[in-house]
Amino acid sequence: MVSRHDTKSPPLSRYRKKRDFSFTPEPSASSAQTAGDAGSLSFVIQKHWASRLHYDFRLELGGVLLSWAVPKGPSYDPSRKQMAVHVEDHPIDYAGFEGTIPPKQYGAGTVIVWDRGTWEPVGDAVKGMGAGKLVFRLHGEKLAGLWELVRISKPDDKQDQWMLFKKRDEWARPLDEYDVIKALPDSVITNPLGLVEEREPRAARRSRATEQDADFSAAQDAPLPAKLEPQLATLANTLPTTGDWVTETKLDGYRLLARIDGKRVKLFTRNGHDWTAKFPTLKAEIQKLAVSSAWLDGEIVVLKDGIPSFSALQDAIGGAANADIVYFLFDLMYLEGQDLRKVPLWARRARLASLLEGSGEHLIFSQDFDAPPVQVFEAAAGLGLEGLVLKRRDAPYQSGRTETWLKAKARLRQEFVICGMTGRGGNAGEVGSLLLGYYVGRKLHDAGSVGTGWNSRTARELWQQLAPLQEDAAPFDTPVKKPGRWSRRAAGSERWVKPTMVAEVEFAEWTAEGVVRQASFRGLRLDKPARSVVREGGKTELPTTPPELKITHPERVIDASSGVTKADLVRYYASVAEWMLPHLKDRPVALVRAPEGVSGQLFFQKHAERTAMPGLAAHDRELWPGHPPLLTVDTADALLAAAQMNTIEFHTWNSVVSRLDKPDRVIFDLDPGEGVKWPHVQEAAQLVRALLWELDLKAWLKTSGGKGLHVVVPLAPRLGYATVKTFSQSFVRHLAKTIPERFSAVSGPSNRVGKVYVDYLRNGKAQTTAAAFSARARPGMGVSMPVAWEQLHDLKSGAQWNVQTAREYLSFQSSDPWSGFWTSGHSLSAAIKRLP
Repeated sequence: MVSRHDTKSPPLSRYRKKRDFSFTPEPSASSAQTAGDAGSLSFVIQKHWASRLHYDFRLELGGVLLSWAVPKGPSYDPSRKQMAVHVEDHPIDYAGFEGTIPPKQYGAGTVIVWDRGTWEPVGDAVKGMGAGKLVFRLHGEKLAGLWELVRISKPDDKQDQWMLFKKRDEWARPLDEYDVIKALPDSVITNPLGLVEEREPRAARRSRATEQDADFSAAQDAPLPAKLEPQLATLANTLPTTGDWVTETKLDGYRLLARIDGKRVKLFTRNGHDWTAKFPTLKAEIQKLAVSSAWLDGEIVVLKDGIPSFSALQDAIGGAANADIVYFLFDLMYLEGQDLRKVPLWARRARLASLLEGSGEHLIFSQDFDAPPVQVFEAAAGLGLEGLVLKRRDAPYQSGRTETWLKAKARLRQEFVICGMTGRGGNAGEVGSLLLGYYVGRKLHDAGSVGTGWNSRTARELWQQLAPLQEDAAPFDTPVKKPGRWSRRAAGSERWVKPTMVAEVEFAEWTAEGVVRQASFRGLRLDKPARSVVREGGKTELPTTPPELKITHPERVIDASSGVTKADLVRYYASVAEWMLPHLKDRPVALVRAPEGVSGQLFFQKHAERTAMPGLAAHDRELWPGHPPLLTVDTADALLAAAQMNTIEFHTWNSVVSRLDKPDRVIFDLDPGEGVKWPHVQEAAQLVRALLWELDLKAWLKTSGGKGLHVVVPLAPRLGYATVKTFSQSFVRHLAKTIPERFSAVSGPSNRVGKVYVDYLRNGKAQTTAAAFSARARPGMGVSMPVAWEQLHDLKSGAQWNVQTAREYLSFQSSDPWSGFWTSGHSLSAAIKRLP
């Protein structure tokens, strides 16, 4: 208990009094530290498995960590008000403590740092503590947004009890949608996540920045620049998962910068060419803007059915459809005597949006999307758009290519230098294919050819433009590649040209020979010099993230005895997928499904034809002639799809599909009969291990999730099932013959009263055993858990962990007890000979 009136005791005296620092590894706290600045106050939440699991919530203030014990931990759901018992202050150094406090010491148990970061008090924190109401904002790796602590106990209560709860803001989420305790159970020291505000920015829930909100403190008085080089984006291999990004559509057009000096408007390409005369409509509308001096950045496009069309843009430039060109503006670098390039992007865009209000119909503000980049990227790809441009929200404008602007490509598409052509049908007058290249440094490399994407009129126009550029020899600085099977040209039909023109090309892939395959011409790039063309990377990949859970009937109770719901089960499998998949991948699986819960009818599914589950792999009938296709669960998506379809148990073969007839493990299932006490099961496991050791076979241990234990020996997949099963049968019979008072080799309840039955039948072909981390379809919902042999003595049952506790247990484990299993395949040949 902490007395809220005890202000005379030295700081941390209660902390030191409770601990013997000659035994506990906790910081000794010789004195309180100097109070930090209000803007750099730290917080930490430590997950503490003592006599029971709880969370220690600590806020730095006054040179110490104010501390509360929160039994159920924090929740993003504002309706969940969690008990928080105010305990003794802790030293600042305690924020980084992880380890085990020895038995018989205060707080004995294991501690990990579950979350950490900084906090901002709303109002005076010292007065708030005295008044019993503390409102604050967290900036952590798991927690963010506004929170509140409120005292609920009376002055004479034995405990100083408070309530911790989430305030309603953009971070609040219902518990049935997101349980942060279950979703993120691990140490942030062992598994750092980065700030959640950068990882999952809540821009979608934040009100739009307005010009009044914008911070222009970095603006500088300066004359209007005569020239300005644009900022360019770097190709992203994967979409960013951290940081606060402005997400825009990647427009399929020409980059254009506008310079406004009074009524004098100039329009420049990215390379500084003056194209003002080409766009009289755009010039006229820019002149009408209420601004006397500015630099604007954007892209011109022509929209077809709402989608930018590059070919339509090319037809429109200098043609009758010129009035169809629209100018999407996305940045503002200079305005009314001030250089804005050091102003954060969001503020520049807020001013630009205000400037364009009421502008002409051809000047459009390039909107950004209030949704996660992955979601926008998938939508853009589905619409056939080129991709996205992502810009750091707080970044300045920097000329040249930068990492604060990224382009995410949904398709393989880039510019190529036109190095030659062939005639259509071998005849002059129309281009049949364009011969492509790109630069590596100063050397021009062959990139193959493109022969589709134009009509007869364009084919004639291309010929007319390229014919005057013809040269006798190939312009490449490296050997010309022979036309491959994907090429439309025949060797010797090439007409080489001076490499000055640039084409935009979309294609399926780069071949091993370094040329494009299934290429399609999209248009000429009149705004880009040939010397700037390089080979770009591939399509942008989606980041690897845990699958989003959309659980059907999440509230349905699966096990009345424990209260486990379908949501609990699916979330459990999502949380252990990383551990479980190595035990499932490529192994034929039998699923135990329970549509009515564990008390209803259960049924096995071994084959693909019973029902379709997204993500589960079905293997050809030829793999096992005479039987329907086998199923494997190889991905997290497949695991969760099965759980969504009411699968509780996952049982696997002892072999993988690539070597179906050669088992790579042998399993001994220790099943206690009636009257067998748990210590006898532990003893039986040790005896099995000892005999295996005598045969030079190393074994690994796991709980069954039910009454017994599983002892597993990895094998080199050389022998057939019949041989392995015969060995396991002989092994078990030897056990039963040697120690008949402990073991039975015969199944049936009457044969194992007071004995442990060691089931060798699990080792036959097509026989299965509950996989590691599989839940069991029985009251309590136990889980099969891999453990170290050193833990055997401390086990209380074969169902020591269940769906509700298994993942919490794993969060405290610093190593995998089965890490050596995967590289320890034994040969049984010698053991078979040595077995009596």
